Amino acid sequence: MSTTMKLSEAVTKEELRELRKKSNLRAFATVAWNWGLIVAAFAVAILWTNPLTIAAGILILGGRQLGLGIINHDCAHHALFKSPKLDEIVGHWIAGAPMNISLPAYRAYHLKHHKYAGTPDDPDIIFVKNYPVAKDSLRRKFVRDLTGQTGFRDTMRKIRSFKLSRNWPWLTFHVALLATLTAVGAPWAYLMWWAAELFIYPAIVRLRQIGEHGTSKDRSSLEPRLNTGTTVAPFWQRVLIAPNDVNYHLEHHMFASIPPYNLKRLHTLLSTRGYYDDYDCISHGYGDVLRRAVRPDTPEMVPAE
Repeated sequence: MSTTMKLSEAVTKEELRELRKKSNLRAFATVAWNWGLIVAAFAVAILWTNPLTIAAGILILGGRQLGLGIINHDCAHHALFKSPKLDEIVGHWIAGAPMNISLPAYRAYHLKHHKYAGTPDDPDIIFVKNYPVAKDSLRRKFVRDLTGQTGFRDTMRKIRSFKLSRNWPWLTFHVALLATLTAVGAPWAYLMWWAAELFIYPAIVRLRQIGEHGTSKDRSSLEPRLNTGTTVAPFWQRVLIAPNDVNYHLEHHMFASIPPYNLKRLHTLLSTRGYYDDYDCISHGYGDVLRRAVRPDTPEMVPAE
């Protein structure tokens, strides 16, 4: 490999200072966009009830369940709001509670991922260590996700470990959701949330994990351009499967303190200056992610004559 550009050569301290600036307006807009889509998914299905609107609502809910998880993630880094206190409140109660994610517990776990990325001590390595995989293996993984097997397993794990003292925010959210939907005359719509969490959310999470580290060229390297990837995704994919700029994962690993709404600017800056030129670390859409996740077929052995 030729001599490649250093990060300090690609971006200045002044530019990083500007990129690190947080905006409460943009942070609240992120939260409002996620919850707006959640409300819209329920509202459209309730007002125009038919299989198409219900299916579309479930698909959107699955993506926004991940969206809430990503808001929790950004708040864990204190990278969303100007105020750390707002990060704590929104991350734990507005985003974390619906997904049964404790902000302090998640922060303790996730910061180990950043600290140990590219080493055997990375707690997330288990999710991607075997990629690329055979095409049949990848297909089986997504079949398990989309048929509810993964979601059922994970939900049963939540139920078995349930403690009221720890999980009451999650229980409160579900009681409030069911009560609200019952009040508007559509208690059946509560099942849409569970359908999304059981059948859609696991597949989206898997696809996100593959795009972040499963397509990397050398997960054992400490160089982020080798152990992490970014996916440049079109708008519809960012709505359905890559919420809140989570697709700019390489940039996030380089500068975790930069707010998610500024990561695209950082990506554009680094790309145009050639920082990624010697590295195959950028996927173009999640179709490309899936192609990279598949191991090339091994040619059949031809018997010697």
